[in-house]
This record gives sequence, C-alpha cells and structure tokens, in this order.
Amino acid sequence: MGTFTFDGLSIHYLDEGAGDQAVVFVHGFPFRASMWEPQFPVAVEAGRRVVAPDLPGFGRSAVPAERSAYSIDNYADLVAALVGDLGLERVVLVGLSMGGYIALAVARRHPHVLAGLVLADTRADPDSPEGRQTRSDHQALVEERGDVTPLVDGLLTKILAPAPSGDGGPRRAEVGATLGDMMRSTAPAGWIGALEAMKQRSDQTDLLPSIAVPTLVVVGEGDALAPVDVAEAMAKAIPGARLEIVPGAGHVANLENPEVFNRAFSEFLSTLPTGS
Repeated sequence: MGTFTFDGLSIHYLDEGAGDQAVVFVHGFPFRASMWEPQFPVAVEAGRRVVAPDLPGFGRSAVPAERSAYSIDNYADLVAALVGDLGLERVVLVGLSMGGYIALAVARRHPHVLAGLVLADTRADPDSPEGRQTRSDHQALVEERGDVTPLVDGLLTKILAPAPSGDGGPRRAEVGATLGDMMRSTAPAGWIGALEAMKQRSDQTDLLPSIAVPTLVVVGEGDALAPVDVAEAMAKAIPGARLEIVPGAGHVANLENPEVFNRAFSEFLSTLPTGS
C-alpha cells in the first residue's frame, strides 16, 4: 500500500505484485479499494502489478468537505495521475458501477494510459431525472442526519441479487456484511460528494464506438441498477468487446460470484500482452 498527493489530497492505494504492466482497479459507490481483493490474485498470477486507490471521500483517503470537489472527471484525472506517479505507462483499467463511469471518463480524457478495459455492472448513459432526484433525496437525508446508516439496508437490497436457494444464502449474507461495513464506514461528506459526482456525470454513449483497446463488459444476471440489456448494448457499441453475464449475481458481480467473474477476467488478461 502507499499514498500519493492529488489536488492537495492524500490518496491511499493498495499495491501488490509486480510486472511490466499493471491492473488498476476502481471501486464502486460507496465502497473502497478492498472490494476488489478477490480479483487481486488473478492479476498477480497473470504477471501483473495490482494497484487500487481509495477514491477521495472513501476508505483511507482524504475526504473533501465541499460537493464541488467531487466529479467523475476529477476522479478520472486522479486515476491518470496515479498511473503517471507510479510510472505504470499503459494499464488495464477495471471499474465497477461508479468505477465504470470513471473508467469511461479515463478512456475519454486519458486514452494514452489504457491497454485494456473491464467495465463491470455499469453504464454509459447518465442518470434519468428520477435517478437524479433520488440521489438528491439521499444527499438531503445524509446531510440532515449526519449519518449514512439509514440508507445502507435499502441500498444493499437494490444491489445484491435475491437470496438463491440451496447454499447460496450464506455467501449473500457474507457479501452483504462486507459491503455494509464499507458503506457505514464511509464519511457522510464522501457519500454526499460521490452522489453529486454521479448525479452530474455526462453521457458517455458517444464515446463507446471510439474505444480502441480490448474491452470486457461484465454484468450480474440479476443486476437491477445496470441490467443485462444495458450491458449488452454497451458491449455491442464497443468494437470487439466481449460480454460476460455472471449468474447468481446482482450489481456487485465480482463479490457475489467471484468464481465466474475471475474466470472471465483471467481469460481476458490472457489475451493481452503483458508489456506496457
């Protein structure tokens, strides 16, 4: 692990493995870098270095107080700055949900840092008016209460696939507990700021046909927030993109069914040269 400074903010990141090429993981909302730990061994075993930042407002990174400090473009600039600061050159960039919005912004603003993209449980289009209003309502609630706890259970219900029959229930409970801990540990200002960033994000659908690096699109078959049809359309719009639908998973496919996610991820990495 390490820290670097971006825009005067101390940014914490996880750093494992070694290799001529790195995989940079960008977490979703409202989580932190460690949500990607089940995928780190896959990248390391494929001969890649692993880097995963806690975005501003999350994990062990600094928490700006003002909403204006948060934007998807600013997050993207941070990722590119970290790549440069560590001398990583061209990286495989992996983003889930909000991390996917950021990955697409990197592809638009800093395409020179990319050797490949993995877009998981995400979308290129902006929030609907109803979606923006919901985010505003959540911001108001967190601001009023000074606490994110009232939103945690409702968000978990939306992001996790329904409990399966058989022995899948314990895994869902374990994933829910892990994500719930991450959510509750997120500073209210970080939660509010990230909601602002997502609410104000621009439409990236016009970017998709111009993406020129190998791309894997992954989606949980039960993802209610970025459904399969959205992922299918995104994969179809990106030249040569591969689509993987993960059974038994909702909006956090990498944790809900890591076996299938990791197999697709490993196969994707195997198609890429390891050099920068």
